[in-house]
Amino acid sequence: MTTLPAAIRTVRWMVRDTFRQAAASRLLWAMLGLTGLAVAFCLGVSVRGDESRAKHPDELPLYVPKAQADDKVRDEGIAVPAGEVSLGFGLARFEVTKSRADSVRLIQVWLAGVLADTAGVLLALLWTAGFLPTFLDPQAATVLLAKPTPRGAVLGGKYLGVVGFVGLQAVLFVAGTWTALGLSTGVWDGAYWLAAPLLVIHFAVFYAVSSFLAVCTRSTVVSVFGTLLFWLLCWVTNLLHHKLGGMEAAGFAPAAGVLVDVGYWVLPKPLDLGGLFFDALGAGDHAAAVPEVEAAKARGDFHPELAVVTSVLFAAGLLALAAYEFRTQDY
Repeated sequence: MTTLPAAIRTVRWMVRDTFRQAAASRLLWAMLGLTGLAVAFCLGVSVRGDESRAKHPDELPLYVPKAQADDKVRDEGIAVPAGEVSLGFGLARFEVTKSRADSVRLIQVWLAGVLADTAGVLLALLWTAGFLPTFLDPQAATVLLAKPTPRGAVLGGKYLGVVGFVGLQAVLFVAGTWTALGLSTGVWDGAYWLAAPLLVIHFAVFYAVSSFLAVCTRSTVVSVFGTLLFWLLCWVTNLLHHKLGGMEAAGFAPAAGVLVDVGYWVLPKPLDLGGLFFDALGAGDHAAAVPEVEAAKARGDFHPELAVVTSVLFAAGLLALAAYEFRTQDY
């Protein structure tokens, strides 16, 4: 009979072993290198002009680009941003969008919302997909499983180890880029820190899929391509749900709309997770949002909290299935 202390010791050992495996495979240094490049980029960002000023009581909450502004625009009380954003230590320059803070938020949206939350999560899934299949190979696993070790704790510890490793990298990325942007621009936006937990949730949900495929097939190739294809399926389902909005659309049968709705509530929602960070950063005023998501918000059909909860529940259910399959396998 498995005791709780034995399970805790197994999980702790598996988490430690996962970090050792990441360092041995040089994945740790590769991810730290990418974070270092992002920090160096942020240190090369600067904003000149657009100093804080008192607003006139009758000033309209509108902005017109400096190139399109004239005396009439200024007389009507419409704000005209004045300033310049420099990237790459002066290699590229463009005008301030609305204000110094808005220009920095735009860079943060691209860093965390696009580079890290989409490309970064997919790369992390690709790079860590081989951890479990390698470990579950009979020649490697039988040495550990020959002892009275709880298999559920082994799988859970390995899963938590990978998620913890990626979570550490996410915190280092957010902390490094936030600090670098603050030092170089003078803008310290605390909302940017929300990117770290959202990145971890996004990765953890889809790494559960990778873990399930690894247990069932013990194949790195299947884990990689299966997880990426599943992520794409979830993203498309998420988009279609917001696009259809519960209404019939040209080229879609009524049954297809029901199927999309069911898939939306059952499957993870990567598009909504990204939209949650987009809203938290207040990026809607200075960066192009996904039109379908904006339409869902206008209809009152965008529920980011439910998106997080249902995505996590899906991952938990899939991990439970993976643990059951692992316990019933012969080695």
